[in-house]
Amino acid sequence: MKARVKLIEGVSFVGQSASGHSVVMDGPPDFGGKNLGIRPMEMLLIGMGGCSAADVVHILRKARQQVTDCVADLSAERADTDPKVFTKIHLHFTIAGKALDPKRVEQAVKLSAEKYCSASIMLGKVVEITHDFEVVED
Repeated sequence: MKARVKLIEGVSFVGQSASGHSVVMDGPPDFGGKNLGIRPMEMLLIGMGGCSAADVVHILRKARQQVTDCVADLSAERADTDPKVFTKIHLHFTIAGKALDPKRVEQAVKLSAEKYCSASIMLGKVVEITHDFEVVED
């Protein structure tokens, strides 16, 4: 896997993935940015959420669960001093569908966290990560 991050101006950068997708990242004004894009640490958190949510949906659909929506709300705590690493991350999944089996949803969340989501498994080596979920009937 490859990616490229190129300076635009100040502390604004454009990141481009090998698949050809781009994203603008920027810092806050007090760091020399103009608040033109997502912060790199926000990107890391969103990436983990996307990885986990994709796993959960894939696992549930493979189990023939009728998933119509999946929202992963993430909250993170960071260290107070530099480097301001994540110290805790919590993922709350809201899974909607028709006749969803809560045990299957629980299993999908667990499998993502423990076996499939490379982003959360990697971060989990240095960050306390917790998960919970709710099932919403469509």
